[in-house]
Amino acid sequence: MPRTVTHSRKAWRALGGTAFFLLGGMTAVALADPREPQGSPGVAQAAVPAVASDRIALSSATVHQAYADGLIDRPIKTVLKTPDRMHYGDYRWDDKGVPQGETWIRVDLKSQILSVFRSGHEIGTAVILYGADSVPTPVGKFPVLAKLKDHRSATYDAPMPDTLRLTADGVSIHASNVRWGYATHGCIGVPAEFAAKLFDAASVGDEVLIVDGASRA
Repeated sequence: MPRTVTHSRKAWRALGGTAFFLLGGMTAVALADPREPQGSPGVAQAAVPAVASDRIALSSATVHQAYADGLIDRPIKTVLKTPDRMHYGDYRWDDKGVPQGETWIRVDLKSQILSVFRSGHEIGTAVILYGADSVPTPVGKFPVLAKLKDHRSATYDAPMPDTLRLTADGVSIHASNVRWGYATHGCIGVPAEFAAKLFDAASVGDEVLIVDGASRA
């Protein structure tokens, strides 16, 4: 459940070095405006020509470096092209032409971006909310434990539609009002329309990888 926070968000620090790994146009970013995630055009786009007009193929060198930095734990073939700047509430979903296969989710807390992959191709990406400093979102690998379409939090007495539960103590991905100045009690909040698509695409047992954009997973 999102709530207003007034403290400085750690995700707004500028990133450098190998953290500029491109997913969904802006998985790791340098932020010019502290209230809007800012893209890093050209980081991976120049490495390999796009395999389709709406996709970017990642070079083997880029993927290898991301492995070495702990930013991913499995191969990625293509990512979606997105605007250089994505705003709170923005998302993109396009699974056209992507074959059926293993689905997994990557969350980058520092850049505030969630990416969904199927068969090695990104099919969705969205700007997220994450836990306030007092209730941080955990980092690591988590299986989807349960899917709850019309869940309501007993702890906060609040609706959490399209919930994907990740931990026994309730950390989940769910629909939220994703906007500036809001955070969660440890969950990952995504726009409502995106949450519905993610709910349909994900299955119990699918892996969710949560990274902070710097530390190894």
